[in-house]
Amino acid sequence: MIKIMEYSDAEGKKLVEALLSRSQLEYGDVQDTVNGILSDIRKNGDKALFEYTKKFDKADINAENILLTKEEIKEAYAQVDKELIEVIEKSARRIADFHQKQKINSWLEPAENGEMLGQLIRPLARVGVYVPGGKAAYPSSVLMNIVPAKVAGVKEIVMTTPPNAEGKVNPTTIVAAHTAGVDRIYKVGGAQAIAALAYGTESVPRVDKIVGPGNIFVALAKRSVYGYVNIDSVAGPSEILILADESANPVYVAADLLSQAEHDELASAVLVTTSMELAQKVQEEVEKQTQVLERKAIIDKSIDNYGAIIVAENTDIACELCNAIAPEHMEVCTKEPFALLPKIRNAGAIFLGHYTPEPLGDYMAGPNHVLPTGGTARFFSPLSIDDYIKKSSIISFSKEALGNLGEDVIKFANAEGLTAHANSVRVRL
Repeated sequence: MIKIMEYSDAEGKKLVEALLSRSQLEYGDVQDTVNGILSDIRKNGDKALFEYTKKFDKADINAENILLTKEEIKEAYAQVDKELIEVIEKSARRIADFHQKQKINSWLEPAENGEMLGQLIRPLARVGVYVPGGKAAYPSSVLMNIVPAKVAGVKEIVMTTPPNAEGKVNPTTIVAAHTAGVDRIYKVGGAQAIAALAYGTESVPRVDKIVGPGNIFVALAKRSVYGYVNIDSVAGPSEILILADESANPVYVAADLLSQAEHDELASAVLVTTSMELAQKVQEEVEKQTQVLERKAIIDKSIDNYGAIIVAENTDIACELCNAIAPEHMEVCTKEPFALLPKIRNAGAIFLGHYTPEPLGDYMAGPNHVLPTGGTARFFSPLSIDDYIKKSSIISFSKEALGNLGEDVIKFANAEGLTAHANSVRVRL
């Protein structure tokens, strides 16, 4: 049963520490395995890549069949329900519309004295998107990672995903990727796929950035190749925090808590409220609704370890606790949710009002559902257009403009003991 606690500084601090210590990346033995795979792929390329695919996925993948064909894409469309295809296409359009609004343009600003300053915005040349395989398929994550890259103008988007033992890829994953605008799909997964994207092999091209979720092997591999390529983030367990008052419907609140608790045993579901009456009703509803859910075993572990209902004395204290937790998803289920928006400083995505459940953001709303976890919303943002572009500064000075700042540059350079820097300007004055 989800526990109820009345807020105190000590209890609040203890809860925050527990939630932020859920890292799934503290596995020394797994890291050693990942390091070995990365080194092997970097040294032996395709040969090692195909061997690991045979070992881990039981699939006979080679240079001739690693790349998904047009025939396989056509076959996937025939296997997926037409109504689901329409939903995927609608979701893709909404995601694209939202991310179009994030686009920024290059700019150049000349001054009368001969200065010209600006910023050049360019999309990345090639991005690699990792998509998990296994029994479950998550087409929503495929859309969320590929569509913004397409909107940003990335020249080539390649996707890797593990095949099954017959060398096939989940058809729903293929349909989502094709809808989103992927250029190539490679049938390879795990840490070996991350290594191939980071270093390149005879079959898989090296990319500039790797995005997308994965298991512990994938997460550790992404962290390890950072620097050779860029990465989006190393995602932690899912989490939801709901800030509610007496106006909230306990049935809705309980359902939303459980929607995240079902992800995995490390998922966190927390309610912060100013109403003890609501707290008690939500506790009852969580217990009641859990009994009929398919993933009850996972939910029970998540709720027992990382679930809580916290009753705060007032809204200001409640908001401060929410900011300290800095949740991935935050619902504000209060009478006037927009009035609290100025007080919310740290959250990946903020859902306002009684009829804005978190799953709406997962699938159809449009904003990205790839969000900062584990308290990193204090300094990280959702996946966006910015993750698929790079910026270059533009600087151009005339002789007159250099003369206006030259002596200042010389003094600065001399103060740092960099006399050649100073001389580079002096010879022009």
